Amino acid sequence: MNNKPNIKLDITEHNQTPVVQILFEYNDAINNHLRKTTTARWSQSMRCWYMAREAFNLHVFFENFRELAFIDYSALADEQRRNTVIPRQKTVRRGLIPAGYREKLETKRYSANTQKTYINCITVFSGYYEDTDLSELTREQINSFILHLIQNGKISTSYQNQMINAIKFYYEQVLGHKKEFYKIDRPRRGRKLPEVLSKEEVGLMLKNSENKKHKCLLALIYSCGLRRNEVINLKLEDVDKERMQIRIRSGKGDKDRTVQLSPVLLKAMREYYKEYKPGEWLFEGQKGGKYSAESIFRVVKDTAVKAGITKRVYPHILRHSFATHNLEQGIDIRYIQEWMGHESIKTTQQYTHVANNNFRFKNLIDDLL
Repeated sequence: MNNKPNIKLDITEHNQTPVVQILFEYNDAINNHLRKTTTARWSQSMRCWYMAREAFNLHVFFENFRELAFIDYSALADEQRRNTVIPRQKTVRRGLIPAGYREKLETKRYSANTQKTYINCITVFSGYYEDTDLSELTREQINSFILHLIQNGKISTSYQNQMINAIKFYYEQVLGHKKEFYKIDRPRRGRKLPEVLSKEEVGLMLKNSENKKHKCLLALIYSCGLRRNEVINLKLEDVDKERMQIRIRSGKGDKDRTVQLSPVLLKAMREYYKEYKPGEWLFEGQKGGKYSAESIFRVVKDTAVKAGITKRVYPHILRHSFATHNLEQGIDIRYIQEWMGHESIKTTQQYTHVANNNFRFKNLIDDLL
């Protein structure tokens, strides 16, 4: 079986310059190949290798490293897609972040991912109107920009909504304008059912996880229905052995909640603790500190491969499976809503469409064939 390491490429800024981060777990072969074949440099502050964005050639990098590692270049593909929405007659570089925009996002305590998304969108918007004061744009000009993205940019419905939200945030939150009704309606979302694993497939993953840390990680995500960031931010003190609960601090929407702690999981956690002895965080990296999101993704994916599961498996599918399997065993949906931290019951109700309970009735064709 091929156990090549993963390299994740991401876009960020370093010393106010756009750069490509080259992220991977420590690997001598990759380190040496980077030194020999690229102009990449090590950043002590970012704790990773990086290259200037303008000097980075994805095709060349991919050919150089494809034999050494699996390469995740989705962030660069997303960047290319976003840049294509800017008209050709205009400069392809992004505009500036409007004054006070970043500060207002931080004041409102938006998550790091939301801040990044909004800033990406608003710089595309400001780049489109680079010769115009954004505060003086009319509603018609804003609508014209959105319409241009739809007609020429071939953007997704998700990106269209993100762009509208980012623009509304600028005018309503930063500039303090009254809430505006944009004439171009938000896109209608198609309903995509959540992907789930069967209980047997989850069991296979746990049986094929020989590492106690990895097994405990998988069991925790599945048995408590946690998001990846919620797992990363768990501290030892959040595990209440007396009340058999785990406290989730600052989940999505900055909301705390408690989830049930299984006695079987508690036993697995004790075995894991005796071997790894984490200091502050429930799961820590090899050099201490929080466990990384990339590491969790890799653990889930690699374990699924070992278990022989051919469908696409990722951390959130365990959360989907938690909700679906609880519905199938007759748990009240309101409890599941609370455990998962859903603000609206409608979000939880999506799992009723994939639960096996819906398919246990006699089919009309059974008496005819």
